[in-house]
Amino acid sequence: MTCDKDLTNDVHKVFQQLTGMGKAVRVKKLFHAPFTLKKNLIDLINREAENAREGRPARIILKANALTEANVIKALYKASQAGVKVDLVIRGICSLRPGIEGLSDNIRVRSIVGRFLEHTRVYFFQNDTEPKVFCSSADLMIRNLDHRVEACFPIENPKLVTRIKKELELYLTDNTGSWKLLPDGSYEQNRPVRNQKTRNAQQALLETLAS
Repeated sequence: MTCDKDLTNDVHKVFQQLTGMGKAVRVKKLFHAPFTLKKNLIDLINREAENAREGRPARIILKANALTEANVIKALYKASQAGVKVDLVIRGICSLRPGIEGLSDNIRVRSIVGRFLEHTRVYFFQNDTEPKVFCSSADLMIRNLDHRVEACFPIENPKLVTRIKKELELYLTDNTGSWKLLPDGSYEQNRPVRNQKTRNAQQALLETLAS
């Protein structure tokens, strides 16, 4: 979907109709592309960087299908340089390069490929001692953040925040169905080391949901 000036105006009208019976009402919690999502996402990344510089807890976990948007990538590089631990679970194309000294030392990128098509988009920010978690329809691409209508909403129930964080950690410890992105752009499959138990995120989630 191409987002030209006329489409932008039409979308504004739709939001007005849906949120205020025809009146213009500012959306307070929902981030929406192509208007507020990218800016708010970058602001959240920058906040983690500031927390790290001030010695407060800081971490970012982003799960999406693709990461190609230049401004988001620049913000993640700056967060890494500030000392933020960044984990990215990107199924497909990723234009960011992790593990480059002085640029992305603190960034790890992995892709999960398995029985199920990974299609969820989740954004986790440590936010000092009050984690913020968002679920979204948007991949981290220009076409999603600037040229499509996408939504991103916060998870406010503490139990759900804990559950989502736990499930993200499954993806970050998967050592059978995951591939690690190397600094040169190639991928290496993660495998158990030494006496490490095999871990498969999709299988673990399937067993949890089936029980």
